[in-house]
Amino acid sequence: MTLPGRPPIEERVPVYRGLAAVVLPAVAAMAKLSIRGNEHVPAKGAFVLSPNHYSEIDPVIMAVAIYKSGRIPRFMAKASLFKVPVVGRILAAAGQIPVERAGRSSHGAPMQAARQVVRDELGVIIYPEGSLTRDPDLWPMRGKTGAVRMALEAGVPLIPAAHWGTQHLMPRYGKTIHPFPRKRIDILFGPPLDLSDFAGRTDQAAMNEATDRLMAAIAGLLGELRGQTPPTERWDPSAAGQSEIGRFEDDGQPGG
Repeated sequence: MTLPGRPPIEERVPVYRGLAAVVLPAVAAMAKLSIRGNEHVPAKGAFVLSPNHYSEIDPVIMAVAIYKSGRIPRFMAKASLFKVPVVGRILAAAGQIPVERAGRSSHGAPMQAARQVVRDELGVIIYPEGSLTRDPDLWPMRGKTGAVRMALEAGVPLIPAAHWGTQHLMPRYGKTIHPFPRKRIDILFGPPLDLSDFAGRTDQAAMNEATDRLMAAIAGLLGELRGQTPPTERWDPSAAGQSEIGRFEDDGQPGG
């Protein structure tokens, strides 16, 4: 069921009917989602959506929020997963986007994915941080350029988004979900990011600047949800001696 005033789901992909029948009631039993700014999610056509990321369950919550806003949620997935029996068929049926991540075959993968997004008028969710934030207070950390590159190469809107509350449902790097008592999760979609001054530019300096703008927008939305002022500088894992991918030692979770 979509939010009031939203159009029906863009296309009735059979696999999503099955997934929605299972996932939506499960999420509703564990959490009450408060979704705002869904008018910024395009009713049709291609777009890239970039949220913050600090819990393993974030993609599920964001997928539900996008679905309730009238669009089919899609993610970019490693091409190798599409070769796994059953899993690959589900990913393909759900319209997920295969991308080569390593080796010579990865050259040009972002452009190929961008063309698919435009051709099929898809909405794709890309986490610009690349992994769960290392910031000790769960603010967005320094971003990677993939989301802005995708949006610019595809020529589609880049929508920043933020959520707050999933850490109570599943802590960062937690191994279990804590459904009781029922949690509240706030989700806020922002207006499309203005990247017009980066049109036609592909140099690393420009991409870094555009990514900083995106991360500032996401942090601002999160600050609104938290009722706090976000840090003026993003957390830099390399400066803190942390790996930018994989798990890391976590000294505890802020309550928020």
